[in-house]
Amino acid sequence: MALRDRLRRLVQKPGSADLAPFRALVDGAGKRESRVRELSDAELTAAASVLREKEDLAELCALGREAARRTLGERPFDVQLIGTLALLSGHVAEMATGEGKTLSGALAAAGYALRGRRVHVMSVNDYLARRDAEWMGPLYAMLGVTVGWVGQSSTPAERRAAYAADVTYAPVSEVGFDLLRDRLATSAGDQVLPAPSVALIDEADSVLVDEAMVPLVLAGAADLDAADPRYADLVRRLRPGLHYATDDEARNVQLTSAGTREVERVLGLDLYAAENLRTLTAVNVALHAEVLLHRDVDYIVRDGAVKLISESRGRVALLQRWPDGLQSAVEAKEALEASPSGEILDSITVQELIGRYPVRCGMTGTAMAVSGQLTEFYSLQIAVVPPNRPCVRDDRPDRLYATAADKEVAIVEEVTAAHAAGRPVLIGTGDVAESERLARSLARAGLDRVVLNAKNDAEEAAIIAEAGAYGAITVSTQMAGRGTDIRLGGSPPAAPGTAPADTPGSDHDRVAEAGGLLVIGTGRYHSSRLDDQLRGRAGRQGDPGASVFFTSLQDDLVTRYAPDEKSKAPSDDDGLITDKGAHWIVGHAQRVAEGVDLELHRNTWRYNHLIGLQRRELLTERDAVLTGDAADKAMAASAPGKHAELTKIAGAEAVAAAARQVVLYQLDRCWAEHLAYLADLREGIHLRSLGRGLDPLVEFNREAVPAGKRLLSDARKRSVEVFEALTATEDGIDLDAAGLQRPSATWTYLVHDNPFGTLDERALRGLITMFKSR
Repeated sequence: MALRDRLRRLVQKPGSADLAPFRALVDGAGKRESRVRELSDAELTAAASVLREKEDLAELCALGREAARRTLGERPFDVQLIGTLALLSGHVAEMATGEGKTLSGALAAAGYALRGRRVHVMSVNDYLARRDAEWMGPLYAMLGVTVGWVGQSSTPAERRAAYAADVTYAPVSEVGFDLLRDRLATSAGDQVLPAPSVALIDEADSVLVDEAMVPLVLAGAADLDAADPRYADLVRRLRPGLHYATDDEARNVQLTSAGTREVERVLGLDLYAAENLRTLTAVNVALHAEVLLHRDVDYIVRDGAVKLISESRGRVALLQRWPDGLQSAVEAKEALEASPSGEILDSITVQELIGRYPVRCGMTGTAMAVSGQLTEFYSLQIAVVPPNRPCVRDDRPDRLYATAADKEVAIVEEVTAAHAAGRPVLIGTGDVAESERLARSLARAGLDRVVLNAKNDAEEAAIIAEAGAYGAITVSTQMAGRGTDIRLGGSPPAAPGTAPADTPGSDHDRVAEAGGLLVIGTGRYHSSRLDDQLRGRAGRQGDPGASVFFTSLQDDLVTRYAPDEKSKAPSDDDGLITDKGAHWIVGHAQRVAEGVDLELHRNTWRYNHLIGLQRRELLTERDAVLTGDAADKAMAASAPGKHAELTKIAGAEAVAAAARQVVLYQLDRCWAEHLAYLADLREGIHLRSLGRGLDPLVEFNREAVPAGKRLLSDARKRSVEVFEALTATEDGIDLDAAGLQRPSATWTYLVHDNPFGTLDERALRGLITMFKSR
């Protein structure tokens, strides 16, 4: 290892990129600033166009800085340009909240575009995609770069136009859904996505880690049975401990012998007879929905529908649903009308979607905590960009209590004291139920407060914009990806397509004198990174602020991930515990949770990697069929007599078109059936491997690999059989008579992995024990 690299490892955070080359380029940009400022707007645009032929990063920074000053009224700080250069080098830029990531990302996207690369800036929701595209639009225009944005309501024509721009802002889910639709297109002209080039990801850790293995799904209308409400009524009457038991982590539930007898008595059948396996599955799913999924924690009911809550963001997870059986069971539990179900036609994970891009980079406030995963799964390095002004936030030690009740009393007292001084308080809770319970406690103490959770996330921007106002009290679920800065003194929220105000609130000095924003966490999250995201809401751009976490030995994190760790440490009259060993238990539980999440990510990736390889092989053939004459040649070779007969009647062009549709249909049909087979295999393989010392992944591959190898041959065989049965007239070839009807309706959604029934988690129940022993 070179001496320079050794020295860098000593002075920088492990896994971080060397910033020295970026600083030199920024210094060079500073020396050109006076010259660039003398350029007219047209001259500046012309100077930027030169960068398409000659790369000059210092010149790009100088031109970008001046363009931002003229069009946005913001002169990028040196650290923002360092962030831009880190992105242009293919890194993840870690920049603290309020340091101007949006502008850094826009300048980097423009830099890639001027190099001739098409850039997709992926955000976490529609609001941010549109806001940032329109906010940064004048900057792009002055640099001679076109920009567009895609949202959930965008039409195919609008999507095609947006993707044709040099830079396209879009939620990562919409890019994935467009890819899935393109992969089932029956005409090349129906596709909207260009070839992947550069993915620039906002909130990179959330997208690339928290949601990496979330499957995006394209489904087609199919007649699938809704959950029988009888089963929901039946399991509701079962008694815990007697009729069913849960594991230590509350991720799995099983009927006991007594429970099995009770279910069989009510239903009047042998639950484990071969002919009743579907009933057994339905009862188990209903039991899981009843016992393990909790309203206002895992989901809410809004407008007569079940809405899932994102664990990492605390907001409604738009378009997400559980697999159909579980989704239907929860709807039956809540006595709601069953939502449409369907057959999965295609799917892709977020990790596989991002992996398609030759160049990947991103920005976030908390990347170093997952630097290992970003390197392992994406080959990404972190560039830790220092703040423009030193952070003076006071991060106080955790306050640990013996019971959750003691903890809540202490939180109310802390908020009361801060409020009396006029200090704004932001309280981060674990779920909707806790946020509402704490809000009621604050109300009983005579404190006015605003609650932001999954039930009112439509008001998010307005609530967060005022969270820094004098004396404000805001109770919120997880703050990751909120997308709106908290300014001391408060500030009006930006309307879609307009720039957020960057001036201090009217009471900035008054709030600063009171100590700035106080952030309170009501418990440690399952990841220290989420703790850091909450802390980062205070101390923006050198402002004063403080953070403190209140925890208890009864917190879910401790009882789930360190249930065997007991503390006999004494507490004071208020329940406060100062013993270091007791505090270690909380940190240990969080480390166990992080280890389990990482192993689940790895294990899920191993399964999906094989499926992705099989899909790519099939897509190679499909693309040849869609865009060329591969299908026509194949049918002419495999069914020469029929091909000649149809050509004589309908003409060569009609036969080629018919052959294309026949082969595309069979390729898509075989893939949908293969996905269904793999889903059943993945669930069933666990039962076969239990108690036999077998590796579930090895057993899965043993059957999935041969099935994948049969895919293309099966599709080709079916295609020939259908082609042989086609009939033709002078008016054309009747494909409907050949049974090639596609689903009458399709829709897209994200699957929220079954938190208790997937093979991944069941096969990894021993992980918690393993990490405890470490």
